[in-house]
Amino acid sequence: MSEMTNPYWWEAAPPAALPPADLPAHAEIVIIGAGFTGLSAAITLARAGRDVVVIEKGKIGEAASARNGGITSGNLRYDYHQLCKRFGSEKADAIEAESFAARADLHRFITEENIDCDYHDCGRMVGLYSTDNQDNITAELARIEARYGVKGHYVPPSELSDYTASTHYTAGLFRDDIGGIHPAKLLHEMKRIALEAGAKIFTQTAITGMVREGADFTLVASNQIAAHHSLTAEHVIAATNAYTDRALPWLKRRLVPVISEIIVTEQLGRNQVRALMPKLSMFGEARRIGYYYRPTPDGNRILLGGRRLKHTDKAAKSLLHEGLAGLFPELADAQIDHYWSGFVAFPFDQTPKLAVHDGVIYPCGYCGSGTVWARWMGQKAAMMILGTDATSAFARMPMRSMPFYFGGFDSDSPWFARLAISYYRLRDMISPLKSG
Repeated sequence: MSEMTNPYWWEAAPPAALPPADLPAHAEIVIIGAGFTGLSAAITLARAGRDVVVIEKGKIGEAASARNGGITSGNLRYDYHQLCKRFGSEKADAIEAESFAARADLHRFITEENIDCDYHDCGRMVGLYSTDNQDNITAELARIEARYGVKGHYVPPSELSDYTASTHYTAGLFRDDIGGIHPAKLLHEMKRIALEAGAKIFTQTAITGMVREGADFTLVASNQIAAHHSLTAEHVIAATNAYTDRALPWLKRRLVPVISEIIVTEQLGRNQVRALMPKLSMFGEARRIGYYYRPTPDGNRILLGGRRLKHTDKAAKSLLHEGLAGLFPELADAQIDHYWSGFVAFPFDQTPKLAVHDGVIYPCGYCGSGTVWARWMGQKAAMMILGTDATSAFARMPMRSMPFYFGGFDSDSPWFARLAISYYRLRDMISPLKSG
């Protein structure tokens, strides 16, 4: 079988376009983008009785929401102590609390809406490269349990085989509040819920321009029905994140798109997958540029992903396969059935954002953890319009850019993105992190 370049997730839930339809001349709220962020905002607003139009440039499921690894980590780039140094203890407490709330809210949403997205509440183990920090890790896990009721434990060398057959790690850190989903199934279920709530969704429709005129906005859209359609709105949510193009120049200059890529093995069989991953949990690594991996929902394959470190797809796929074989030598000769890539977005301070500029709301900057953050931030953006429970530690945080940086996934990658990845990889070689 030849390798497929489409995401594995698309086999069960391929990208979908809605039937072409005439755009309205006016909408109370326009949402640009129909990923987790945009559809979450649409569901919240439509259920509140608002007039909502969602405009998606491609098909639903073509971009980041249906290209990720489906691990519900909700990671932040900085741990609690780093957050305290950067923002002070009060802000750090709020940011950390929101990360736990966002993860729990995704679980609530999937459960209450009875969504079939292969949700597996299995926990995640982070592989560690040192046993030096055991006391600090144990104390930190005790703090988290006392504050949030989330259990976790340090996995000593003697217990590693209970979680993984890999001998790559010295120890581990396990948390029980992180699981796995089928991201494309979740996205299409959110599309269904949004439509049932009354939101109007237009696919394969590009926003080519937007201006603010007084309290309202005028947007110009293009699709197969009309090459130039003007649409006015009272509110705009730009939910484009890493796929922000030239129509949103302010946001484009403030996000750095980074290529993320994933491989999925051939069918290995449930017995072999369970032999390699006895608890069928999710996995990460205590590295600045590490791998994440997991069993597929059917338990027959293994998925592994990471950041782009090679310039060509062929070299990148080979590097991922080498990484998988480094973890599990038994898989050195396993066939790779799927390889794909996509973009994730990093603000310059590597912290998620719920920004407002010139009246437009920009939920964005999930730093590769959008499985949790995207839906949460879309909901929060909607609440800002509704004026209900819109409090977020990430609201109105500054979003800086860099001189002569114009950004965007539709232009060449910035030189400093590749330099940063190389720098972090070198640091990992010299001194891996001691905790997850």
